[in-house]
Amino acid sequence: MKDFANVQAEKGLTTHPVAEMYAREHKEGKLDRREFLVRTTALGVSAAAAYSLIGATPAAAQERAVPAEGGTLRIQTRVYAGKDPRVYDWSELGNLSRGIVEYLVEYNRDGSFSGVLLESWEANEDATQYTLRLRPGVTWNNGDAFTAEDVAANFVGWCDSTVEGNSMAARMGALVDPDTGQAREGGIEVVDDLTVRINFPSPEIALIPGMADYPSAVQHRDHIGEDPLEHGIGTGAYMLESIEVGISAVLVRNPDHTYWRDAYLDRIEFVDVGEDPANWFASAEADEVDMTYQTTGDFIDLFDGLGWERSEVTTAATYVLRMNQNNAPYDDVRVRQAVNLAVDPAVLLELGYSGLGTEAENHHVCPIHPEYAELPPLTFDPEAALALLQEAGAADHVFEITSLDDGFERDTADALGAMLRDAGFNVERVIIPGATYWNDWTSYPFSGTTWNHRELGVQILNLAYRSGVAWNEAAYSNPDFDALLDEASGIQDADARREIMAQIEQIMQDDAVINQPYWRSLFRHHKAGILNAEMHPKFEINVHYLGYAA
Repeated sequence: MKDFANVQAEKGLTTHPVAEMYAREHKEGKLDRREFLVRTTALGVSAAAAYSLIGATPAAAQERAVPAEGGTLRIQTRVYAGKDPRVYDWSELGNLSRGIVEYLVEYNRDGSFSGVLLESWEANEDATQYTLRLRPGVTWNNGDAFTAEDVAANFVGWCDSTVEGNSMAARMGALVDPDTGQAREGGIEVVDDLTVRINFPSPEIALIPGMADYPSAVQHRDHIGEDPLEHGIGTGAYMLESIEVGISAVLVRNPDHTYWRDAYLDRIEFVDVGEDPANWFASAEADEVDMTYQTTGDFIDLFDGLGWERSEVTTAATYVLRMNQNNAPYDDVRVRQAVNLAVDPAVLLELGYSGLGTEAENHHVCPIHPEYAELPPLTFDPEAALALLQEAGAADHVFEITSLDDGFERDTADALGAMLRDAGFNVERVIIPGATYWNDWTSYPFSGTTWNHRELGVQILNLAYRSGVAWNEAAYSNPDFDALLDEASGIQDADARREIMAQIEQIMQDDAVINQPYWRSLFRHHKAGILNAEMHPKFEINVHYLGYAA
């Protein structure tokens, strides 16, 4: 098997050969710039080299400013109890622990990937083998050197699908042996102290994107499966001073650790004022916080009025309303189809999210995903919906629609309930505060969930809809869907993957797995003079980058 370096030498290329193909597709209009950057940098091509392939230069807005040293920053966000990063289920958990435990790679606002604890990586020509090169000179805050043994131990832990709630196993794809639920024999190879090789039995294009997601925090090899907020061992510049769940958490510079790169703030305070956006705004008005985790709805203009700086990003973040198929009558596809026929996504976008996004199509693959395939428009037919519900014998069923008690999630679920009532459905709304909602988010019979942006369509489908995975809140299982997803996950050519994705999207619509009304534009506000606080497509906040202008 040829590795990347041999291919380079034989062909005289300065980038990955598949990246050359992507560059041609970009120039032909088949891939937009973000899609091109996602795919090429995931193969190990640097962002600078990727831009040069298409004759472009990185936008100045993507370059991080250098803040002054020192200061305290207060961030409005939810503060959850810590746990094993592999079972993190919300971005806020990663944002808090990121000052302690870091990541191998990160996803940037322009769509590119860059190394954090990895200095570089390379995929072979068919994406069955990845060579990961660690950044030299990195140490854990207990004095141990950061080595390939740590990375290999994390991969072993990520692959362990027997750990309840371990969503990283879905991100590892065929690296997980389906018979044992553990890492495949020979899949993880320690080459030397600073090099790890990952060997897949078939092509895998989503490894690097999966490693850039918030549950993939890298732990010391002796602490796999533990809570970093408790053991405190990491490569980051900060340490936890205090945490009170639902109230606040504080990170401070670790005086006993020499960090491998620059960090600027002395202190970061995470301030939890609940799920209600009105409370976020009130805390800003009272000068209790300096930046928001996110800003939504009518409060966007209100924060503008405070003179705070607004940051916006177009994403594949979304809100999904799903029926759990382990609960009758939602195990009947006709009932689920009836719900979708009765709902106009344009109405939910306007009433639920103030029109700040684009309509979705009930299959969770976004137009900004490289493999997105356009299908015929959805059908909105309330009369046909009620007839189908009656045919299924569920006309008397009471549809309890459960949502979080916050702004757009509550409003969107309210709008869906109103449309179902207008079509003749019996509907009750159940609204649960955030303190308890997430305890059972995967098992409510009919509920709504926010889903983060993912760089590839196959990523989100593997995480949320493959049979038996930890985050499959719809309890969906379709062998034909799984087989097509396996096929799509290994195809690098955009056009070929799109053909398979069209079939996958159609299955999702036909099986009425979800009602997905819209894709979200995301917003964040912060006071003037705070640097590198722009909204991230995946809600990431890296405290190492934050600081104040000199």
